[in-house]
Amino acid sequence: MPPTLHTERLTLRPYSPADIPELLPLIGTREVAATTLRIAHPYSEQDAKAFLHLTRDPDKIWLAITLRSDGRQIGGIGLRVDPQHKHAELGYWLGIEYWGKGYATEAGREMIRYAFEDLGMHRIFASHFKQNPASGRILEKLRMRHEGCQREHLLKWGQFVDSELYGLLRQEWDAGE
Repeated sequence: MPPTLHTERLTLRPYSPADIPELLPLIGTREVAATTLRIAHPYSEQDAKAFLHLTRDPDKIWLAITLRSDGRQIGGIGLRVDPQHKHAELGYWLGIEYWGKGYATEAGREMIRYAFEDLGMHRIFASHFKQNPASGRILEKLRMRHEGCQREHLLKWGQFVDSELYGLLRQEWDAGE
């Protein structure tokens, strides 16, 4: 069972089918889909149901980001865990109206803490499309190091795009606490 995690302003909790009506308008915008590899556009109720099915995979921890103040869903965050190599890939998205308010950094910090302290991971990594430098600033705030650019590494909407790679090791996390 995925965890429920809390920060000062947020609750990160498992998704449920009841989330679909709130999820669709948040994740369904072209602007959100344009910043992520795995979010389709247009995003349908069938896409949401398929996503909820994927959240049951034991090597993927996908959580809804909700406001503690009123429980409103504002985005999602997740880890793709590789237990053999003790690393996990961090991914996140927010509805447009929640961009620029520090929510992704706050949620990311808690997911990294969870990955290192509760899951015993050795390394956390993340990437972003080169044309989304705001995500790179979030990863830097999470103390991740830029490790390089994977040129034309991904195919998004029929075009090859560069992927900027970041990583954080457990000893770096421990040294910063």
